[in-house]
Amino acid sequence: MSISIELTEHEPATSRVLPDAVGRALATSRIVSASPDPHIPGNWLLRAGHNVGAVTVGGPGIDSPVTVRIAPKVLITRLFFLLGYSLDPRGAWHDGQVDVAEHRDLLPALAHAVERQIERALRQGLLQGYQETDEAALVVRGRIRETDQIRRHFGAALPVEVTYDEFTTDIAENRLLRSAVERLLRLPGVPHDVRRRLLHHRLRLADVTPLVRGQLLPAWHPNRLNARYQQALHLARAVLTDASPEHAPGGLRMDGFLFNMNKLFEDFVTVALRESLRGTDLRCVLQDAHHLDEAAAIRMRPDFVLYQPDGAPLAVVDAKYKAEKRAGYPDADLYQMLAYCTALGLPEGHLVYAKGNEPHAAHRIRNAGIVIHQHALDLDQAPADLLSDIASVSRLMRASRSV
Repeated sequence: MSISIELTEHEPATSRVLPDAVGRALATSRIVSASPDPHIPGNWLLRAGHNVGAVTVGGPGIDSPVTVRIAPKVLITRLFFLLGYSLDPRGAWHDGQVDVAEHRDLLPALAHAVERQIERALRQGLLQGYQETDEAALVVRGRIRETDQIRRHFGAALPVEVTYDEFTTDIAENRLLRSAVERLLRLPGVPHDVRRRLLHHRLRLADVTPLVRGQLLPAWHPNRLNARYQQALHLARAVLTDASPEHAPGGLRMDGFLFNMNKLFEDFVTVALRESLRGTDLRCVLQDAHHLDEAAAIRMRPDFVLYQPDGAPLAVVDAKYKAEKRAGYPDADLYQMLAYCTALGLPEGHLVYAKGNEPHAAHRIRNAGIVIHQHALDLDQAPADLLSDIASVSRLMRASRSV
């Protein structure tokens, strides 16, 4: 019988009975913070950090698989709004009405949402396109690869090394969908009815080559032909990118799916800021690389830098998804932002948090004249209100242009 442990992100540590092998595996993987309970032999102290989702650990020495489920603090629908908007800000997800049915756990909700989007994508049949193919053939088709012909066949007339464009369903878009289906079918906790429909999609995509694990995801470009696929492709990429480790020490195996809430919040904030500035003459750069020192030895990478038309920096932003603390915002974030402002020559910097104890704070740094703003976003509010708060941060950033 499987053992299930329920945790919530950033909640205090809880003591649970665990096989030592599982506790060590969780501690090594850093999925959760895990350490032996000094007061209760056989128990481990578990604390969830920024990862949310579900992971099952099993294998040698474990009589019953152990499943750890980590619930997000925000509603599932809000989490999917953050995800959907960061993936496709101008798509149909902007209203936050993502089809997650009645699922309150992340993995079943994700599987349901992906399956529904794939159903919509494939409703009119599989997308086809031209795929460049290299092969050794008995007839000439396309163009002959002369170098390969000489190197591989030493002057023999047949077979002929050729390259040609084939009109096929085995294209990047379908490969991503097929691989996402395969990934979800391997995960524990996918509802039976969703699994049944995913198996049906796998049959529809049977002639499509799935991706090999670890292989770079193929690129695709939005266009008129793949418009019906686009939401499914964004979700498929999220499924294939945000995954848990599959192997643990001692031959143990981990199966599951995790979202990094730090990255999800950062992606949402930076994409939403960029969208709020669309149509202006300002340029936005995400994860902009700079150096703190003149010798370019100390690297830094702010989440978001806003540039004026002449190329001069106008504003810098860092997104911080942090646990709420009684003492308010962490001082270390202020020091980091001060370094950004100093290196970029900016009079103001902006730290954007998930909602904490203070809605907004501004600090003027002694002997520097730099003002650091700390903003807090309430992720539980309606999507339109959340985007309105982002727009307020954007307006404050642009206001420094006239200072």
